[in-house]
Amino acid sequence: MSKIGYARVSTKDQNLEPQIEALEKEGCSKVFSEKVSGRKQQRTELDKCLEYLRQGDTLVVYKLDRLGRTTKQLINLVGDLSDQGINFKSISNNIDTSTPQGKFFFTIMAGFAEMEAELNRERTMTGLASARARGRKGGRPSKDATKALKLYHSKEYSVAEISEMTGISQSKIYKELQKEKLQAIQDELNK
Repeated sequence: MSKIGYARVSTKDQNLEPQIEALEKEGCSKVFSEKVSGRKQQRTELDKCLEYLRQGDTLVVYKLDRLGRTTKQLINLVGDLSDQGINFKSISNNIDTSTPQGKFFFTIMAGFAEMEAELNRERTMTGLASARARGRKGGRPSKDATKALKLYHSKEYSVAEISEMTGISQSKIYKELQKEKLQAIQDELNK
């Protein structure tokens, strides 16, 4: 029965060390870490971590949102762990599914996390609609950003490779992709 840690940050600019230190302090014998968006379905180190876990182990994360972004993701993952006899613990959220209270609290916290994400999306959409009503359309991406988006949609290059080719930071590429998605949603709503 071991405690196994998983640490994640979304961008290369963010620092994993505070999470890793907290996981080690919690008594994790092994820590898997990576820099990848929580919205990505493919998270290599998380996959390795999940393969490493054995019955009786506890998967420990620093914060609930390090593991997943949606209630469905979190509930499914923790449910799968539970089916395998593996517990889950979130240090900063004080959740420990080895207890009935922890299982209940986990379900409630996951719901709040998803609600907050939906409220943020709703506020963004309302702000965009309001700006458009005032005649503001938002800035156009630079020619390099346009090129980066085309390279991304070709599915031939990773974001890191595109960043290197265009000189645009990975975070800027992700921001342009988010703008593109929001514009597509807005266009769909206006139909």
